[in-house]
Amino acid sequence: MINYLIASQADHSLHRAMKFYSSPRLLVIDEAGYLPFDKQGSDHFFNVISSRYEKGSVILTTNRPFKDWGKIFHDNTVASAIIDRLVHHSEVIKIEGASYRVNDRKRKDNLAIPQ
Repeated sequence: MINYLIASQADHSLHRAMKFYSSPRLLVIDEAGYLPFDKQGSDHFFNVISSRYEKGSVILTTNRPFKDWGKIFHDNTVASAIIDRLVHHSEVIKIEGASYRVNDRKRKDNLAIPQ
């Protein structure tokens, strides 16, 4: 999403790209914060979340706690504003436990070993 928005800014189609991410009833963002955002990416992410605020639903997955979002967005103020808009009228679901990918790999490794 961020790469698309940055590219659309370069070719002067940012308004159309923002409409694309702002208009669906549901926007799913997976693995937010896996890689940190630069200033431009943080601004675009904020603008998408802000444009959807109280207009459309967002499902966002992340492995990072809210306290670390200032590091992800390189700005505590922007991170706080994003969090504020996301958690208002929302359900935050915290899932704890071992990674299903690690568990799946272990299960496959155990099946491959002759008994």
